[in-house]
Amino acid sequence: MKLITCVIRPERLPAVKEALFRAGVTGITLSRASGHGGEQDRLEHYRGGAVVLEFQDKVKIEMVCSEPYVQPTIDAIVKGARTGAVGDGKIFVQAIERVIRIRTGEQDNAALTPVTADEVRRKALEPAHV
Repeated sequence: MKLITCVIRPERLPAVKEALFRAGVTGITLSRASGHGGEQDRLEHYRGGAVVLEFQDKVKIEMVCSEPYVQPTIDAIVKGARTGAVGDGKIFVQAIERVIRIRTGEQDNAALTPVTADEVRRKALEPAHV
C-alpha cells in the first residue's frame, strides 16, 4: 500500500479527478494549499500598490492505493496535471504500514477498495451519452 500525494495547479483539478476516476481511483482527499517552487514570483497591483505574491495557489490531493493501483494512479495524475510549464506540481509516493476502515473494521487492502470500484471504472470508460 502506498500513500500518493500530489500538489497540482487548481485549474488542472477537474482533468486530474477525471483521469483518476478513469483509472479506478474513487477515494481521494483534497485540500487547498499555497506553495513556492520553481515559478517566478508574481507582481500584482492592489489598491494602487505593487504586491509580490511569493506563494502560488495549489491543490493537494492524497489517496492510499493498493499496489496494483499505484502506477495507474501516478500515470493518471501526470496525464491530467501536465501542461509542460514550470509549476505543474509534484507527486510523492510513500509506503503505508496499516489502514483500518472505521465503519467496518476492515484492514489494509480490504479497507482500501470500495465495493463499487469496478462499477465506477466501467461507467467512467463508457462513452458519454449526449
